[in-house]
Order: sequence, then structure tokens, then C-alpha cells
Amino acid sequence: MTENPAHSTLWPAPLASGAVDATVHVPGSKSVTNRALVLAALAAEPGWIRRPLRSRDTLLMAGALRALGVGIEEGVGPDGSGEVWRVIPSGLAGPATVDVGNAGTVMRFLPPVATLADGDIRFDGDPRSYERPLHGVIDALRALGARIDDDGRGALPLTVHGGGALDGGTVEIDASSSSQFVSALLLSGPRFNQGVEVRHTGERLPSMPHIRMTVDMLRAVGVQVDEPETGGEPNVWRVTPGALLGRDLVIEPDLSNAQPFLAAALVTGGRVTIPDWPAHTTQPGDALREIFTRMGGSCELTEQGLVLTGSGQIHGIDIDLSEVGELTPGIAAVAALADSPSTLRGVAHLRLHETDRLAALTKEINELGGDVTETADGLHIRPRRLHGGIFHTYDDHRMATAGAVIGLAVDGVQIENVATTAKTLPDFPALWTGMLTGAAGA
Repeated sequence: MTENPAHSTLWPAPLASGAVDATVHVPGSKSVTNRALVLAALAAEPGWIRRPLRSRDTLLMAGALRALGVGIEEGVGPDGSGEVWRVIPSGLAGPATVDVGNAGTVMRFLPPVATLADGDIRFDGDPRSYERPLHGVIDALRALGARIDDDGRGALPLTVHGGGALDGGTVEIDASSSSQFVSALLLSGPRFNQGVEVRHTGERLPSMPHIRMTVDMLRAVGVQVDEPETGGEPNVWRVTPGALLGRDLVIEPDLSNAQPFLAAALVTGGRVTIPDWPAHTTQPGDALREIFTRMGGSCELTEQGLVLTGSGQIHGIDIDLSEVGELTPGIAAVAALADSPSTLRGVAHLRLHETDRLAALTKEINELGGDVTETADGLHIRPRRLHGGIFHTYDDHRMATAGAVIGLAVDGVQIENVATTAKTLPDFPALWTGMLTGAAGA
């Protein structure tokens, strides 16, 4: 867990002066946008992506696909309904260099795509990206016939020697450190000569909703997928080879990015509405409705969107977050302000995310006077009276928003490098202050 000395700018987290009452328009889902870009790039015909998220991670994905020869035209819908990207597939080709930044979706989803390109594709990124596990994808692609140079690191930087095609077939991987290993192979699988059969051999898979999202989106573009959720063999996914259809896809709001705003209603005893919350979704953030209800709020899905109302009380929670690990920082922030202890379990894999999130949360909350201890697979949080101080983010967007949540109730919290939120949530400071003045998303 390293700190970047260049990011020394401090943002005073606003203290809430009373109960929040706001409607916040949350931008589109990063997870859906980046999967949609990959599928559209591999399709047999052009497709459209409506209301895509424009953030560092999605722009890195778009830039990477352009480097491989894919056309992506940006514009506004004819009815003025927001941004539209037209994706025009073409023959994938190198040589090219892909900058993954620190985006897990880019560093894991695109090496399989690169095997389909003619030429060498080099992958590089931020220093932290070198520390994030990639062995599952690298080993699997080699087993399926790909040539990859990584100097034996199982991590970035690396070069994929694209041969224009990949045989595919059956492969065993241990994806217990990241569900993205499975999604990466499934997304490109239809373009492999034999399709792909992915067999997970490790411990319990984290973030299963993200794999369900991948499967649903593959089916939406005409791909046949057999999976455990629909009666298939446990921990086995089969993708049949075939053409992907170009689609007109509207991106859902990013429900995980709605978390800090919903948390604000809980922390201040107020009310926040998130428009366009889907009635049915595979996004992990949908679990917030149940989690924040257990912690003292009440949720209602209305014609206006999801409305979360705080009761003025915050209760501790004992919960397994293995399927929704990305929600852990925000839940930990709320738990630090609760009236009873919390235990967050099933998230040992967070030590391998943008930073070691368990160590980072423990250190930063405790330095504000908290009492957090790491467990083997999570955190135990005993609420204490907190005080102001610097909340470091470690270039992690969810650490920054967690600090902002604490700052609502604790005077003097300063967020180091709040700009890191641009990874998935552009203009977070403006949205946050707008929420507090009742003008968010206006």
C-alpha cells in the first residue's frame, strides 16, 4: 500500500449542517459501460451505447480499443437524451500499446481481445497495476493457445503476440482473487474458434453479481452461454462460438457509485432520491437497498427512483460482503458512525484491489480516532467519537468517497487527492456539494 507524494492536495470534506434532502443523478455504470465496449468491439456490426459513463476507466477502455483499430464515435442522441457512442468494429491489429491505468476491467478484459489481433499488443499502466493479480488471465490464455511475454511475473507489463485468432476450448483457472478472470475469458469466448469452457478450481468466487452481469450482457448480443445459475455444472461456464450482434444499449446508473449519496441520507437522517434505479439488475450496488435498511434507513422504489430515508439512527451490521465487496469502504464509513459494532466478512480479496482496502480503511479510520481491526477476511468496527484529520486515499476512488461520508458527521476531515474519484465518478466534489445544497444533478 503506497502513497503518491504528488497527490498532496487536500479537499475539506463538507460537514452536513442538517438533514440532506436531494435528488442525485448518478452517472452510468462503469462495469456495464466497459463490458458493452468490449462486446461492441467484437461484434459483427456497429452498435450504440447510450448514456455511457465518461470516466478515467471507461476512457482508458475506449482508448485501448481505438488503439486496436476499433472505431468509437462520440456524440449526442438525436432526441437530446444524453451522450451516445457509436462503436464500429474492424479488424483488430497491432502493433499497439494499451494503457490500462489502474483499471481492473481494462487490464483483464483486453488481453483475451488482443489474442484476436494481428500483431503485438503491449499492456502497461500505473505502478499499482503491476501489483494487481493477472496470472489467472495470462495462464488461461496460454493454455488456450496464446503467446504472452510477461517475464514470468503473472502481472503487468506484458505483451500479447496476437495471431488473429485463438483456438479456445476448455481451461481451468483459480479466480478466487478476482471474478474478472472469468468475465475476461467469457467476453471474448464467442470469437475463439472453439468458444470457451471456463472451470473455476479455487475457493469461493468473489463478486458473483459481476459474472452474472457478463453472462446477461453476452446473451443480450446473441451469445449462447451455459452457466451454474441456470442449472449448469457448478463453477463452470460454457460459451458457444459465434457472431456477436450489434446492439443499441442504454447504460444503467452506477448503483455502487450511488452508495455515498445514499449513505448521506442515513448519516444525516435525511432523504436522497436516485433517479432511474432499475427494478431488476445484476449490479452489486442493488444490495444497498437491503444493507442500508438493516443499518437504520428505509428504501422505496418509486416512479421518481430509489428513495432512501434515514431515521436519525445508524445501526451496526454483521454481514458477509463477498458478493458485493466493492461496497465495503462505504459500509465501513457508515459503520464507524453507528451506535453498535459491525463485522464485515468475506472480503479478503479487497487486499488486491486498487489498494489494500482493508489495511487502508483500518489505518485511515483509526487515525481519525476510530477503532477498526482487520480480521482474516474483513473488518471489525467499534464506533468511537471521531475527530478531524487527513484521510488518505491511496489513489482509490472508493476510499475518497468513504472519507467524504465520514466528513458529513465529523468536522475537519480533509480528503487527500479527491480527484481520484474521476476513475468512475466524474465531478464527485460538485455532485457532493450540490447534494448538500439540494442542487445535485440539477
